[in-house]
Amino acid sequence: MSKIKKNYVLENLEVVDISTEGKAIAKNEGLVVFIDAAVPGDVVDVMVHRKKNNFAEATIERFKHHSQHRVDPRCEHFGTCGGCKWQNLNYTTQLNFKQKYVFDAFTRIGKLTFPDLLPILGNKEEYFYRNKLEFSFSNKKWLTDAEMSSGETIENKNAVGFHIPGKFDKILAINNCYLQAEPSNSIRNAVRDHAAEKQLSFFDIRNKSGFLRTLLIRTSSTGEIMVVVSVFEWLEKELFTLLDFLKTKFPEITSLQYVHNNKGNDTFFGLDLKTYHGRDHILEEMESLKFKISAKSFYQTNSVQAYQLYKITRDFAALTGTETVYDLYTGTGTIANFVARSAKKVIGVEYVEDAIKDAIENSKENGITNTHFFAGDMKDVLSADFFRTHGKPDVIITDPPRAGMHENVVKAILEAAPQRLVYVSCNPSTQARDLALMQEHYQIIKTQPVDMFPQTAHVENVTLLERIV
Repeated sequence: MSKIKKNYVLENLEVVDISTEGKAIAKNEGLVVFIDAAVPGDVVDVMVHRKKNNFAEATIERFKHHSQHRVDPRCEHFGTCGGCKWQNLNYTTQLNFKQKYVFDAFTRIGKLTFPDLLPILGNKEEYFYRNKLEFSFSNKKWLTDAEMSSGETIENKNAVGFHIPGKFDKILAINNCYLQAEPSNSIRNAVRDHAAEKQLSFFDIRNKSGFLRTLLIRTSSTGEIMVVVSVFEWLEKELFTLLDFLKTKFPEITSLQYVHNNKGNDTFFGLDLKTYHGRDHILEEMESLKFKISAKSFYQTNSVQAYQLYKITRDFAALTGTETVYDLYTGTGTIANFVARSAKKVIGVEYVEDAIKDAIENSKENGITNTHFFAGDMKDVLSADFFRTHGKPDVIITDPPRAGMHENVVKAILEAAPQRLVYVSCNPSTQARDLALMQEHYQIIKTQPVDMFPQTAHVENVTLLERIV
């Protein structure tokens, strides 16, 4: 193994696994080799392009045998775009590996004791399942291998699409994305063509110049569409001409907004969004409940599967109508409002103030009077005084970001000592870490993986814990 260096060829490697980042895994005399674009069951020759003590990263030189699990990717951008890395893996096998990921996280990271996992709940649609995409504009288009080898001079370097992994200033021009249903592709391409016709400049992240910066498109199961155009340089006439164009060409847009973002990063949190046409939000619906989703709001990006996720969460909570429930990381209060009719009282806590405003509005619009929402850093909000004021929880539902819960939040949960804890996670690794901190006081009753993101390695997981008496 010591002779293996950069540009070394390893032959006849059998791919045996796939990582949580989507890279295939093979082994060579104890060396773990991560391989792009391979799937378990492939046998390949690879070229090592990076070597560390106990692992290497490599690209495929040639296939010796194709796996029975391999399928042809649907998207023309597969292999260049950083998303949908599992498009070459059939969906049944994707689900099997996601189930395995949850099991491995619980056993290897958390070293947890738990019953058998419930079978993963797959997504009915393998494509066009997202309700939100954000595209970036750049005057530094990423040139594909075909463009580089064509010998032609590329005059127009403008691109609207997705960032190339590891290249903060390079954007892959997207022609057709299979993640979000129409009119998403049509809107993005129409903006691109309008910009070319009007000679609008694209953002230059290195020189901090240019006009068009990002394009956000959100859709809902009710058929509503939100479009937010973000610009770096303020050119009012050009912007309003573009917005008028979108309003006319796509009358189905129900919320058309814009924002002047001359910050160092693309996020528009803390900035003032302006509504040009329609409302400043769109509406999502579940079981006759309506949820207001603003541009800054967090909402699960797969509406259909989110409904399944929330039903599982409510089922695990086993509410009888007498419980005080805490919904941590409540976002726009979707889970809080979804379970409120089955509880005595629901306390929702969230860091983002705008999301809390939406949560309160969502309760009001749905005639729900037993929810109470608070904005603030979770580890600071969940104090002994807070519990004394609002009542100790019988059930806690927590749905933290990928980083999981701060150890002080875990400590606060243990001090609150709810009878049941339902932990919803988008990262089973950090979930397992957090559950390990609780295992002296709580036992795992059941765990349900849910696939929210086909063609990717991501998986959601819902775990029910009960307090050990």
